[in-house]
Amino acid sequence: MRARGLGANVIVTEIDPVKAIEAVMDGFRVMPMKEASSLGDIFITVTGNRHVINTDHFKLMKDFAIVCNSGHFDLELDMAGLNKMTKSHKKIRTFLDQHKLESGKSVLVLGEGRLVNLAAAEGHPASVMDMSFANQALAVEYLIKNQGELENKVHVLPKEVDQNIAKLKLASMGVSIDELTPAMVEYMNSWQVGT
Repeated sequence: MRARGLGANVIVTEIDPVKAIEAVMDGFRVMPMKEASSLGDIFITVTGNRHVINTDHFKLMKDFAIVCNSGHFDLELDMAGLNKMTKSHKKIRTFLDQHKLESGKSVLVLGEGRLVNLAAAEGHPASVMDMSFANQALAVEYLIKNQGELENKVHVLPKEVDQNIAKLKLASMGVSIDELTPAMVEYMNSWQVGT
């Protein structure tokens, strides 16, 4: 959505039918990666899985397609496969490598295929990390307050904690939102009014 907001024509590739239909309903084109490979100019992986972009995809890409990973370690891009099909390699500038393929086309890789926001930048921006750290801190607070009452298993943090973090962040940004009126709360909690 951020890329589209900046004017990009975004294509989503997806394996989850629910996420795919959400993307379609949000107005994005959705298709398999093999189909998107020949259409895209910039590819960003954010899946947390391995070889989401593989050698078959690299072969189909446009000349000078830009590829980066922002999902998980350096596994999302099949860099070993790309290196095998690379005829010549050139470091164009810091964090930008050109892989000239045997076909004559080039693929540009950011951050050597590692997490681009960490490998080719100064890490996560404070505007993201403040919420992450707040979440961690309030999770610890929740554990301490509920010590002895929680089963020994993985727990989902209560919705109220996430909402509190969002409220704090909005307030720090000077953003106000609406609140439900008592009549709205009554309606939402009742099955006797409406259809």
